[in-house]
Amino acid sequence: MKIEEKFEELREREEGAFMAHIYYGDPSEEFSIKQVETLAENGADFIEFGIPFSDPTADGPTFQAACERALGSGMTPTKCIQGIRKLRERGLEAPIVVTTYYNIPYVRGVESFLSEIKEAGAQGIIVPNLPVDEADELLDCGKEIDISTIFLVAPTTTEERLERIVNATSGFLYVVNVEGVTGARETVLDSTLNLIKTVREKADLHLMAGFGVSKKEHAKAVVSAGADGVITGSALGRIYEKNLENPEETIPEIAKFASRIKQGCIEGYRNRAVSF
Repeated sequence: MKIEEKFEELREREEGAFMAHIYYGDPSEEFSIKQVETLAENGADFIEFGIPFSDPTADGPTFQAACERALGSGMTPTKCIQGIRKLRERGLEAPIVVTTYYNIPYVRGVESFLSEIKEAGAQGIIVPNLPVDEADELLDCGKEIDISTIFLVAPTTTEERLERIVNATSGFLYVVNVEGVTGARETVLDSTLNLIKTVREKADLHLMAGFGVSKKEHAKAVVSAGADGVITGSALGRIYEKNLENPEETIPEIAKFASRIKQGCIEGYRNRAVSF
């Protein structure tokens, strides 16, 4: 299913979208596959499939540690692409958005990399360290290969830059809730809600809000403010990192977490005073 088709399906059901972000291979491939399947079974509409990288500058401590563990256990981009294929072969239907730092597709060859993830079963790509000004090759190849190229906007994004990003992005626009790196937080700031409303006024795109969403109440608030859904990842990492020796024991807790976030997305969508 394409990204746009999933959003249309959710609109018809009056639901906000939930995208779960994992770094594949942390702490093992087997656990990652089980985690993704559990997330999809418990409300995740999209999977953000992270390829571990040695210098994940946009990520906070939880995901930095996840990358380090995955790389330490021998994870590679090739194994990650094979992991996408495995998930599809096992019946995963949710759209997959690959997150990778630009060094990986650059070394591999942008066109080749996008072709590989497309063939494996991915629908989109996020490259957090690639500015829109330098993304022509990625954008051109993405259009040719039919991979959505998703960019991020933050509270510090200027109006001029926002316009450029809006014109370039496809699939959805990733709204960064707070300044800084990824990581679970206790509250959603008013500035976050205001940013969503500002971007909504300027962009005729699906908006997904991330960085810091870790509770049902967060999801409800940001979807009520006009986002089409939320992205959460570090909060998932914090669940299983408590038991890295036997992370499978945390699967029930991960399932409950996913269900709560999804419920917040549903309640937020249905609470909107205005239909966006």
